[in-house]
Amino acid sequence: MSGAAGAPEDRFDPDRLDDPSFLEECDSSGALRTVASSAAQVRVAFRAALEAGVPRIAEYGRPRAIVVAGMGVAGVAGEALEAVCGRGCPVPILTVRRHLLPGWVGAADLVAVTAGSARSEEALAVAADAVRRGCVLLGVGPEDSPLREAVARAGGPYVAVAQGHRPTLWELAVPLIVAAGALRIAEMGEAVAEAVAARLEDIAFRCRPSSESFLNPGKSFAMELADRLPLLWGCSPLARVAARSLACRLHRCAGYPALVGEIPEAGHEQIGLFNGPFGAQPIDADPFGEEGGPPRPRLFLFRDTEEHPLVAERREAVARLAEDRGVPVSEVSAEGAHPLERLASLIGLSDYAGVYLALGYGRDPSRIAALAELGAH
Repeated sequence: MSGAAGAPEDRFDPDRLDDPSFLEECDSSGALRTVASSAAQVRVAFRAALEAGVPRIAEYGRPRAIVVAGMGVAGVAGEALEAVCGRGCPVPILTVRRHLLPGWVGAADLVAVTAGSARSEEALAVAADAVRRGCVLLGVGPEDSPLREAVARAGGPYVAVAQGHRPTLWELAVPLIVAAGALRIAEMGEAVAEAVAARLEDIAFRCRPSSESFLNPGKSFAMELADRLPLLWGCSPLARVAARSLACRLHRCAGYPALVGEIPEAGHEQIGLFNGPFGAQPIDADPFGEEGGPPRPRLFLFRDTEEHPLVAERREAVARLAEDRGVPVSEVSAEGAHPLERLASLIGLSDYAGVYLALGYGRDPSRIAALAELGAH
């Protein structure tokens, strides 16, 4: 087996994924264990939301709008809330990724601030802005974050995430969906939380490190991502959230690029990548083309059970166009009845793929130097 732990190479080595000693040594911060605990994260976050009094948000009445503020994974939590509430939601839901709220936000609105780190300057700035405007405020983030004090000043509930790690998507998103359940704009009770947790437990079993690559869907997914430029296209708003979650995972864990889109828009904006320097190659060509050339794309279609008929037609058309141009196509299909369970089925598998991809390149999934350097500023 080539490559020592902690010494990343330019090329992906699939043999690393079936070497238990390498996985344990390279994954020194336990990223695989964190992903494997996703079911527990859902259960704990659900109970923590109830204990923090999140359902009392309903005492203020149904808000005019819900604004979720967060960066990176915390921002994906807002998109997850919108996707779970669905197209029929009577309350508009907006995710904000900046320091200030939109000008129209006021006392009639609910602002949910999700913090991915204790000192998130964006989260603290938005919370202060919400307090000034008299908004109903909900906070989710690290236990020792100053955000907790800001939310307390507004009289809102704060769901504290356990210390010792960066908050995960489930720890940030589940309390938001509990709030939506209390407002009767989404179904979110104990039965739903348990169904989601059970789905994630099943994925964890199938993607466990001891399961060899030819049987392990997480490792197989990682091998499809490797040495390619992933085009991650959702076939519904919910599926797009899963695609964006995977892109965040690839960026953070593997330092790996990916493009996110949703059909039909992606069929207009990104389909040009099938041609030109990134595409138009035989299916068996070297994914890097000429030595030193750009990686070739691979199209990943995230499927949902709720897919518009016209989207289904466009999905089939773009898949044919991709294959005609030598661009491989993979499909990742959602499973489950409740929208949060379907989302979990896509994200749970994607999380494993992102971690395994980093390990296949010999990278510790939790140690991307640029992230640490930015956090120091």
